Amino acid sequence: MVAQGSRNGWAIWLSLLLGLLLSVAPMPSFMEIGRPLWLAMFLTYWVLYLPHKVGMLSAWVFGLAEDVLYGTLLGQNALILSLIIFLVLSLHQRLRMFPIWQQCLVLLVVFGLAQLVQLWLSALTGNRPPTLVFLLPALVSALLWPWVYTLLRALRLRLNIN
Repeated sequence: MVAQGSRNGWAIWLSLLLGLLLSVAPMPSFMEIGRPLWLAMFLTYWVLYLPHKVGMLSAWVFGLAEDVLYGTLLGQNALILSLIIFLVLSLHQRLRMFPIWQQCLVLLVVFGLAQLVQLWLSALTGNRPPTLVFLLPALVSALLWPWVYTLLRALRLRLNIN
């Protein structure tokens, strides 16, 4: 069983690459302001259920890749994703026991804190958005969490990823 689980570890990295691609995929302009934090949600799931395979280093590397794709200050998204993963790892044991609706509430706070740090970093670089609508991606991501959770859980169980 362990050998098969380790052979299917490619699915984790493929899902993270999918999250990276979804985070830069084109969307209609009116939906752009509420773009979900796809990579953060995918990383959160894998860190919650496989913390021995995905962790801070993965968040940092994928954050740097997101920085390159977005063309933002190098390290900005890496810092944000590392903060999210640090908070999720801190709450790891409790968060796994919560029902899905409570996980949504906790992740709303975690993603909201990350968005506020991103707002602060944007203000430091002179690209400050005019309102706190900047928190909308955290809300959208928290609302999408049950579907992401269900999809990745089905993938993990089907491929027996341990």
